[in-house]
Amino acid sequence: MDTLKTTFLLACLTSILLGFGGFLGGFYGMLIALGFAVVANFAAFWWSHQLILQSYNAQQVTESPAHGVYETVRSLTARNNLPMPDVFMSPGPAPNAFATGRSPENAAIAVTQGLSDMMSGEELEGVVAHELGHIINRDTLLSTVVAVLAGAIMNMSGMLRWFSIAGGRGGQRDWTPALQRFALAVFAPMAATLIQFGVSRSREFGADETGAQLAGSSSGLASALEKLEEANRRIPSNAQPATAHLFIVNPLSGSNNPVRWFSTHPPIEERIARLRAMAIQPGA
Repeated sequence: MDTLKTTFLLACLTSILLGFGGFLGGFYGMLIALGFAVVANFAAFWWSHQLILQSYNAQQVTESPAHGVYETVRSLTARNNLPMPDVFMSPGPAPNAFATGRSPENAAIAVTQGLSDMMSGEELEGVVAHELGHIINRDTLLSTVVAVLAGAIMNMSGMLRWFSIAGGRGGQRDWTPALQRFALAVFAPMAATLIQFGVSRSREFGADETGAQLAGSSSGLASALEKLEEANRRIPSNAQPATAHLFIVNPLSGSNNPVRWFSTHPPIEERIARLRAMAIQPGA
């Protein structure tokens, strides 16, 4: 099913790129856009996880400089007989984490420095287990491809708005095509948001449940989510809207951020309540 969804989303990107090319350059613009779409689709499938990690300046870590994160991932994967993903640390005070990669055998977990500094050992284990849950449930390919596609569409919409204001091809004030281009530029971010909603919010519930089972406790993740909810209200995040759905909690959910109304995550309160109701405790 995820393969079909990924194929559909790549087809959507191709269609939107062709639309941009047609508005900007007519038939030849569409040909150029088609070539770009082929490259973009190939890159999104094979290298999207690397692009996401690079966009957050995430550096791969080993056990010594990772402040316990590497050891936590290694302990959980060994305990549950899982492939060991690469571990990355992203700078910044806003606490958060995400998983990415094409498959469980080609996956990575990234946490921010703020999360590493804030969490207790049990809470960090709960967060890492949640991200391993995404990897086990094979959520990461679709989520990562969606992030790259949404980012490409949003960037192109910005270019198209500038082109519309400039008056169109050749600097001439041909207002009808300019208005059409502007309308497409406004619609494109909405299309990107709808593509993000292709990643079901239920995936977070599934990763919470799987993570609690991997950790052998639901209390650590529940406590971590409580801390993350409070911290995201007061600590600004440099996260990009196109990648917000990747994180364990919505990094754009601050009270002054209008993007919170279009969250790709279920309410944290509901996630915490479900975890508390599971009552999985160590040794249970």
